[in-house]
Amino acid sequence: MNRILTLEQAARHIQFDARELLHLAQRGEIASRRRGDEYFFEHQVIDEWAQRHLMSQPAKFLRLRHRDAMRQARKSIEDDRVIESLLKPEWIDAAMPSRTRPGVIRDMVALGLRTELLYDDVVLQQAVEEREEVASTAIGEGAAFLHPRFHDPYLAAGSFITFGRTVRPIFFGAPDGLTTDLFFLICCVNDVEHIHVLARLCLLMHGTDLAEQLREAPDANAIYQLLTAAEKEFLSTL
Repeated sequence: MNRILTLEQAARHIQFDARELLHLAQRGEIASRRRGDEYFFEHQVIDEWAQRHLMSQPAKFLRLRHRDAMRQARKSIEDDRVIESLLKPEWIDAAMPSRTRPGVIRDMVALGLRTELLYDDVVLQQAVEEREEVASTAIGEGAAFLHPRFHDPYLAAGSFITFGRTVRPIFFGAPDGLTTDLFFLICCVNDVEHIHVLARLCLLMHGTDLAEQLREAPDANAIYQLLTAAEKEFLSTL
């Protein structure tokens, strides 16, 4: 069911300032319903907007927001190693043969089957394709974060991340107009966790040399070690 949220509920859900969210709604920059002086938001719509907003923000904004979110959740560094808990070397393809956007989506979802957590690869593939039709999940710097447009808690038995590095870079609709060769597939069983994971990955890839290191890594194990080490270093700075 697509729940309706008040302004305060929506702001709390996506960890956003309520006054700024109100101004966005008043300017028509985010879909909302107005009843008198109050604004209401569809749960799925606010989730989708938050995801697009995250991927377009600079690293400084993401870092501040991520730090505040962790403080509110009162998570320890040990408890918040997202990559270490959701990704395994076996779920990484260091030489993915995909040459087109549909091929990338198909091959990334196929990696999801390796997790043995995914219930229905056909449904996930359709959901990821729908998300890409709305707007590309490529963020530039050669990276893209594939994910379903909306979150279905019955899609998988648990949350997971897969990673694929294509043999040849492809055009995937990145805002910088360049090609993409580093692909993450994020499949979370709830929207709050998804936004947290998406922010974490954006932070690790934005304005760092991690992308180049991932391109030079010889195999899946090396890629996994680079990603977990980068996350550990990031968490030590919070």
